[in-house]
Amino acid sequence: MVSAPTASVLTVTAVSKSYGARCVLADITFSVAPGERIALTGPSGSGKTTLLNCLGGVDRPDAGAIALHGERIDQLPGDGLARLRRERIGTVFQFFHLLPTLTAAENVELPLQLIRLPVAERAERVAAALGRVGLTARAGALPSQLSGGEQQRVAIARALVHRPALILADEPTGNLDSANGENILRLLRELTDETQTALVLVTHSEEAAAICHRRIHLRDGRIVD
Repeated sequence: MVSAPTASVLTVTAVSKSYGARCVLADITFSVAPGERIALTGPSGSGKTTLLNCLGGVDRPDAGAIALHGERIDQLPGDGLARLRRERIGTVFQFFHLLPTLTAAENVELPLQLIRLPVAERAERVAAALGRVGLTARAGALPSQLSGGEQQRVAIARALVHRPALILADEPTGNLDSANGENILRLLRELTDETQTALVLVTHSEEAAAICHRRIHLRDGRIVD
């Protein structure tokens, strides 16, 4: 395992979440340092996706605290939460979630439009991001013209182009064959090392967990390892 820095990007303290009488998360506590990769593992129904949704502000915990660089995600009003997500969090999904009518470059540019960067800077960052994931020649292609591996590389470029502090990834290799999955994992490892972006990765894959500095194993909503 590679040693990670000690200062925290993300701090999760005693987080709990229930849906009706069903407890989904119970007393979850951990932190993530800059450049550190954390694998969230556990069986289906263990609470991994609910926890990831709470970390990204998609859902709110019933109790506990979630802070990104000291700012309480769980307490932000809607507009503040939207700002934080736009500026400081990137997401990578199993099924890519690219907009089908936009080219690869236009999909990557979206986060930069949301934070209102000047046009020239947007173009420069998009070109650099696509170059880094090896897709310069595919910048004008629509998602339907790209392979699954290429679509996920576009999604990674989009997640990193606005230089977030934290990337949340939900089974990013789950819809790919083994060769493309290996390429995506190598890319995530290299890019988070280069940018010192923290990564929280939900996965059932041992190969995906192996690129992480450590893993947090959930069972029945609790950390068990």
